[in-house]
Amino acid sequence: MSVVAARPAPFSFEPASTALLVIDMQRDFLLPGGFGETLGNDVGQLRRTIAPLAALLAGWRAAGLTVIHTREGHLPDLSDCPPAKLARGAPSMRIGDEGPLGRILIRGEYGHDIVDELAPAPGEPVIDKPGKGAFYATDLGALLDEKKVASLVVTGVTTEVCVHTTVREANDRGYECLVLADCVGSYFPEFQRVGLDMIAAQGGIFGWVADSTDVLRALQEES
Repeated sequence: MSVVAARPAPFSFEPASTALLVIDMQRDFLLPGGFGETLGNDVGQLRRTIAPLAALLAGWRAAGLTVIHTREGHLPDLSDCPPAKLARGAPSMRIGDEGPLGRILIRGEYGHDIVDELAPAPGEPVIDKPGKGAFYATDLGALLDEKKVASLVVTGVTTEVCVHTTVREANDRGYECLVLADCVGSYFPEFQRVGLDMIAAQGGIFGWVADSTDVLRALQEES
């Protein structure tokens, strides 16, 4: 059993039954010219997560532990994108429109894929999801059951949207979640702070919050 210094209290987990979940670290969200920037956001706020997450992935993989990636995006015919979601964004730069990185948030396009620095290793599952939460309309739950996962270490973007939605979904399904503050990001610093506070509030109502260095330290102590 590994123990990580966290808030609101130390987080205990069994590495063999814990998965590292990397949420939506996609070019459309993190690179200039992607959907995130077309919405008027500063992608630098998200890019700060790349270096600590790359270090965490290296340590997690070296320990032989489970890594699962997700990508938010839609079928080319947009049949899985509800009108309420399709209406978001500038009129000429909405989901499915042609952008600098290909059709925005469309599966198979350059912008839809994960940034090079965090590319999935061979054999690591990639869950394609049409919604904010990683459990909605995906086989993530079945995959976690197959791998006998009980705890999730959650990383990715954005903190207040896809990360928060996934953590809430996971909490309702009985998973213990540790969210890493330096490996999740928001375009809005205030949302980042409040989003993390909400997770750890009331004795950890949705989970725990720590830094990636604390997790790497716990793994080193375990070995």
